[in-house]
Amino acid sequence: MKFVDEAFIDISAGDGGAGCVSFRHEKYKEFGGPNGGDGGRGGHVYAVADINLNTLVDFRFSRRHDAKRGEHGMGSDMFGAAGDDIILKMPVGTIISDAETGEKLFELLVEGEVITIAKGGDGGFGNMRFKSAVNRAPRQKTPGWPGEKRSLKLELRVLADVGLLGMPNAGKSTFITAISNARPRIADYPFTTLHPNLGVVRVGPEQSFVVADLPGLIEGAAEGAGLGHLFLRHLQRTRLLLHIVDMVPFDDSVDPVAQAKAIVGELKKYDDGLYKKPRWLVLNKLDMAESDKRAALVKDFVKRFKFKGPVFEISALTREGCEPLVKAIYQHVKAQQLAEQTPVEIDPRFVVMPSDTAAEE
Repeated sequence: MKFVDEAFIDISAGDGGAGCVSFRHEKYKEFGGPNGGDGGRGGHVYAVADINLNTLVDFRFSRRHDAKRGEHGMGSDMFGAAGDDIILKMPVGTIISDAETGEKLFELLVEGEVITIAKGGDGGFGNMRFKSAVNRAPRQKTPGWPGEKRSLKLELRVLADVGLLGMPNAGKSTFITAISNARPRIADYPFTTLHPNLGVVRVGPEQSFVVADLPGLIEGAAEGAGLGHLFLRHLQRTRLLLHIVDMVPFDDSVDPVAQAKAIVGELKKYDDGLYKKPRWLVLNKLDMAESDKRAALVKDFVKRFKFKGPVFEISALTREGCEPLVKAIYQHVKAQQLAEQTPVEIDPRFVVMPSDTAAEE
């Protein structure tokens, strides 16, 4: 399936049906009175968060979505039927904005969440609504109200706890394959990853987190070079960034420190909030370094890079060092999740005091 994380759609809720002017025509009832019913409500347009979807490709080639209008009112006190609603299923993490102003309107963050993105028009009043003691034969009615019409921009930002950063061929896809159930394409050439891949990492029973693997960044990505800048938006909801560095590049002229600094620079250019997120350094492919020179290689890199945060030494290919890293990530993500939870207010009437417990015993 093609990965699409941006789409534009036009939606239109249904117009309300018009009210009816009608009078009773029954034998022996000369003045039967008004019996024109109201028009039906126009159909609404709903958006539903569906965890089974991970792309907006359904909306790339289907732009118009129009709900049905309500039926007109009829005689014999019959109201018009409401128009059929439209339900648009979208991936969890979709942001819905106004295409013209750019204003953010809605955000789907919870599985099964339902929001009304366009409200159908109310039906018009029939003449039975206008009868009174002084107006016994009203001929007034009202038309239905128009439904809302909008041009929307849909933007998908995947929901992941951890995001992977790095140059092309840094070993990000190999790393996510080693620690999760994701199976991205892996090859020995740059830009093998063309779209984000999500993987669920299971640490233990009921202990897991989600990792997002993005296409590699290159210098100038913030200005549009390469592919990575197109997908950096997906890192904005993560709780932790892992900066993966190829410590033993094939080309001896390539300096890993210069590449790492370029990644950090592009991150800062793109979004200062993303730059300030917690970021750990993961030094990869150390299995290719000579064992007696490995410690010196790591020490020299950290010193020149001037990194103050946590540093992990791994080999994604042999999975060396991956298990301690996974456990540390889980503890960090869990701590942030607990910090983000709002405390639950307990009704003081139902608080069990220690003295009450002692009295019962």
